[in-house]
Amino acid sequence: MQVTEVIKEAQNAGKTKFSFELLPPLKGDGTEGIFAAIDPLMEFDPAYVNVTYHREDVKYVEHADGTLEKRVVRRRPGTVGIAAAIMMRYGVDVVPHIICGGLSKYDIEDALIDMDFLGIHNVLALRGDNRRGEHTFSAHPEGHAHACDLVRQIAGMNSGVFVDGEVEKCHHSRFCVGVAGYPEKHAESPNAETDLKFLKEKVNAGAEYIVTQMCFDNRKMFDFIDRCRAAGISIPIVPGIKPFSTKAQLTMLPQIFHVDLPQELVSEVEKCRDNKQVRQVGVEWAIMQSRELKAAGLPMIHFYTMGKTDNMYKIAKEIF
Repeated sequence: MQVTEVIKEAQNAGKTKFSFELLPPLKGDGTEGIFAAIDPLMEFDPAYVNVTYHREDVKYVEHADGTLEKRVVRRRPGTVGIAAAIMMRYGVDVVPHIICGGLSKYDIEDALIDMDFLGIHNVLALRGDNRRGEHTFSAHPEGHAHACDLVRQIAGMNSGVFVDGEVEKCHHSRFCVGVAGYPEKHAESPNAETDLKFLKEKVNAGAEYIVTQMCFDNRKMFDFIDRCRAAGISIPIVPGIKPFSTKAQLTMLPQIFHVDLPQELVSEVEKCRDNKQVRQVGVEWAIMQSRELKAAGLPMIHFYTMGKTDNMYKIAKEIF
C-alpha cells in the first residue's frame, strides 16, 4: 500500500498510526540486529518501516613512507535489500530512502528499477548530507544537486520517462514519493520563508507527502503545518519525533540536525545521573509529544529510532 493510502485510511478511521526508521546494517553484518529491533514493535501494527540510505564516506590511510591515500568507502550499503527483507519477513510496507549524494541518475534509476521489481512502491527522496569533512554538499557529476530534481526523476519514471528518454510500451512504476520538511528550517536556508519555497518546489515536482525533521517542540510543529497550508501545500505532513537517549545529544543534536531543544527538556536531562535515566526522560517526552499530536487529529507520527527500539516499545505501548 502507498504511504498516502495508509495515511488516508488512518484519517478516515479517526486513528493515529506510526512508522519508524532504521539504519541498514554495517557492512559485513547480517539481518539479526534489524529483525531484533523490529520484532517487539510488530504487536503495535506499525504502518510502515523506513530504511535510510548512506552516502559514501572518505577515509585516509597512512602508508609507511608517511604519505596519505584517500579512499572512498561505503559503511552501510544494502538499503534496497534490507527493505525487501523486512517486507518479506513481516508483510509490512517499507519506505527505502534514496539520496542525491554519491549517486548518478543512472544509479538512481537502477535502484528504483530494483525496488519496482521487488514490489516496493514507496520511496523517500532526499538530497542527503554533506560528505564527512566537507562543508558544502557535493553532487555526483552526473547526478542531482537538489531533492526537487530527484523527485522529478522519480515522477518521470512513473510516467515512463527514463534517463535515456521515453520507453515505448513500458511497465510504469507507481512510486509514492515522500520528501523532508523542516519545522525549524533547513540549516542551509537563509530563512523560514525561503525554506518553505524550496519545500513547495519539491511538492510541485511530484512529492506526495512530507516527513518532518525531528522536532522536540510541538508548537513549532503545529506552526510549520499552518505555514505549509497557508503557502498552498496541501499534501499530508507526518511529524517526526526522536526519543532523546543520551546526555551527549544535548550538544550533538543541535549541532548535527540544527534543532532547538526546549529548556524544560534540557533541564530534565541535565538532572539525570546516567543515560538510563536520560532514556526514560526521552520516552516520557516523546509520549507527551505523541499524545498532543494524536489529540490534534494527526493520522501518522514518524519516529527516528537509530536502530534501538527498546524506548520505542515503551512509547508505542502507551500511545498505539
